[in-house]
Amino acid sequence: MSRIKQFKLPDLGEGLTEGEILQWLVKVGDHVELNQPIVEVETAKAAVEIPSPYIGVVTKLFFEPNTTVEVGAPIIEYDTDPTAGELPASPVETPAAAPASAEAPKREANLVGYGPRQGTATRRARKGGAPAPVVAAPAPAPVVAAPAPVVVAEPVAPVAAHVLAKPPVRKLAKDLGVSLAGLVGTGPQGSITREDVHAAVAAPAAAAPVRVVTTGGETRIPIKGVRKLTAANMVQSAFTAPHVTEFLTIDVTRGVKALDRLKAKREWRDVRISPLLLVMKAATAALKRHPMVNSSWDEAAQEIVVKDYVNLGIAAATPRGLIVPNIKDAGSLSFRELADALTTLVGTARDGKTSPADMTGGTFTITNVGVYGVDTGTPILPPGESAILAFGAIREQAWVHKGKVKPRQVTTLGLSFDHRIIDGELGSKFLADIGAFLEDPETALLGW
Repeated sequence: MSRIKQFKLPDLGEGLTEGEILQWLVKVGDHVELNQPIVEVETAKAAVEIPSPYIGVVTKLFFEPNTTVEVGAPIIEYDTDPTAGELPASPVETPAAAPASAEAPKREANLVGYGPRQGTATRRARKGGAPAPVVAAPAPAPVVAAPAPVVVAEPVAPVAAHVLAKPPVRKLAKDLGVSLAGLVGTGPQGSITREDVHAAVAAPAAAAPVRVVTTGGETRIPIKGVRKLTAANMVQSAFTAPHVTEFLTIDVTRGVKALDRLKAKREWRDVRISPLLLVMKAATAALKRHPMVNSSWDEAAQEIVVKDYVNLGIAAATPRGLIVPNIKDAGSLSFRELADALTTLVGTARDGKTSPADMTGGTFTITNVGVYGVDTGTPILPPGESAILAFGAIREQAWVHKGKVKPRQVTTLGLSFDHRIIDGELGSKFLADIGAFLEDPETALLGW
C-alpha cells in the first residue's frame, strides 16, 4: 500500500458542492497528527476547520488561499511513513490510481461526506483584472523527499503559517483585499485586530480592496458565500410559497416586568435574559397548541409534513452575512435551558463558528428586527418552513389600560406564513396566542 495519501475536500454539509480555502493551518514539511486542524474552509453556510484524517508529513498543498475548490478535489498530500527513507525516483502510486477501497481515507466522526468525484477550482478575481481562468485540479505528481511547492495556476507567495485572527477580522481582511500573512498583530498573543487591517489599508503599499470600482462612481462586490446562498433561498421561497403576513400590536408591560423580577433572582443574575427569550418561549408554547404551523410542504410527495419537534431558528446578522442557526428540540427545553442555548447560539454566530449542522433542519424562525429600532416587518419564509415571526421594538407608548390612557410598553409582531398550509384562521389564532403569552406570561403558563 502506498505511503503517499491524498485528502480530498469533503462535503461539509447537506450537498454543498464547493468551498473556499481561507487559510492553511499547516505547510509543506510539517508533521501532522490525526485530527489536527489542517485548513480553514468557508462554504456557503459556515467557516469550518477541517481535521486531518492521517498522521504524516505534508508533501504538497494543491491550492493557495482564496481559491474556491469543488468537493472531491484533492487539497493536500501526505507521506504517512516519512521514516522509511528516500522515495524511489519512479512515480509513486497515489490513491487516484489505486482501487477505491485503498484510496478512501478512513472516516472520522468529525468529517462528513467525502466527495467521490474529481473537482475543479476557481481563483478569485484580482483587482482591476478579468476573472482568472478555471484551473483543473492538478494530477498527482511524483513525490520526492524535498517539500513540493503549492500547485497553482501562476506563481504565488508561499503559504503562510497559522495566523492568529478572529473570524470577523478575517472577513474584514478578505473584503478589503488584505493578506493577513503580511501583518504584524497588535492584539493578545500577537493576534491581528481590525485596527491592524485598517492600518494596512491606509498604508501606501497596502493591497487594493477586493471590491472592483468601475467608472461612473459604481462599486461592484462579488456575490458569494452566505450572501449568495441567502439570496438564492429567498428567491426560491418568495416565488414558491404564497406568503401572507399578519400583524399584532400588544401591551407587553407585564411580560417585561416578569423578566425584571426573574433577573433579580440570585440564580438568574449571571443569565442573559431579554424579551427575545420570552418570545422564544411563547413561540414554542404556541406551536404545541397549533402543530400544523410547525410543518413543511413536500412538493414531490404532495404531502404536508408536520414536525413533532421544534428546531427554533434565530436570524442573526454576522460579519459573514445573515445566517439562521437553530436550537435543536427547543420545544422540550425549560426557560433556563432556552436562555443558555440562546447565549451559546449568539456567541457562536458572532465568532463565526456556527457549523453547517446548526443551520439546517429548522422548523420555525424568529427574526428580532426590534434590536434595530424597527417596529416590525414582513419576513420571507426560510425554505422548508411554513411560518416566521418578526419581533419588533418595544416602545413606551400611550395605551388604554383599564379604561385610562397610560404609558405602557408596546410592541408589534409580524407573522408571515405559507398560505398553502396555514389559512387565515390558523395563522390568526397562532399569532393571538403568542401575543397573549407576551402580554401576561404567568397567566398563560397556568392556563395552557
